Amino acid sequence: MKTIKYIFIAMFSLTLATSCTDDDNDELTGDAIEGGLVNLDAAAIGYVVGNDGTYTASGEFYQGEEKTVSVDVYKSFTDSETGTTTEEILFEEIDFSDIQQGFANDFSFQFKYEDLIEGFSALPSNDAELNIGDFWTLKFVSTLEDGTEVTNASTVKVSVGTRFAGIYRTIEAEYWRIGSFNADASSWPDETVIESVDATTYRVVEYFGLFAGNEWYFQIDENDNITYPEETPSGDAQQGNSQPFITCASGDLTNIPCGSDTNIVIRDDENGRDQLVMSYGYFTAGSGPREFYQVLEKIVQ
Repeated sequence: MKTIKYIFIAMFSLTLATSCTDDDNDELTGDAIEGGLVNLDAAAIGYVVGNDGTYTASGEFYQGEEKTVSVDVYKSFTDSETGTTTEEILFEEIDFSDIQQGFANDFSFQFKYEDLIEGFSALPSNDAELNIGDFWTLKFVSTLEDGTEVTNASTVKVSVGTRFAGIYRTIEAEYWRIGSFNADASSWPDETVIESVDATTYRVVEYFGLFAGNEWYFQIDENDNITYPEETPSGDAQQGNSQPFITCASGDLTNIPCGSDTNIVIRDDENGRDQLVMSYGYFTAGSGPREFYQVLEKIVQ
């Protein structure tokens, strides 16, 4: 069982603790503090595929008129493609038996991917096999001193997403047209939207370099290398500006970087301003290649 941190933060008067007189405690709401109420700091947590991070669920517990001895946290998993939800499995047990009535207390517990999938035989050991949009639900059930169990109305949703989806600004760029330098970062859009398709594939919305009216795809592997699929998820040939897509691997890019310093991810684990360094282009049969080099930085609100 993982360590649970309890921090006594404030004493409430017994008048406040007993001000609620509603006897119906089958399902608790934010107004019910007679017994078992858990207030959550966040109702949603984003699980980032491939990040191997530690996540925290936290909140505040009120020891009201009807004493709570423990809160059990149950987890279930919902498949976004089928809409099916698993059975509920006990995830955490929080002991409140030593907390005096009239006190409010912070609580938190941490978990990793291994903890989320434990007990679910159908879930993969590799999170890359999950679908974007899958999610876990954490439900909180309080046990009162008289043995009554009450389910809190508030739950935590842990949703599967990807780290590199988001909105980006361009901090460096080059556009080469038929062997001649043609534009820099000042010609790029103010914002570029990148969406998750699955655990490793991303869709760039609207802009191919500095040209609007495009939609194209790239992939990020476990070593933070960026590659460009030959086909879109629908099976069509990948294109840019309605022309054949070219990459460093195809040998058509000769004026922009194509070594180890491009087509990579530069992570910013402190501030979240990850950078995507990319070299790509398209080829016109009549006049030759159009080459793009760009460094995009994720915009953090």
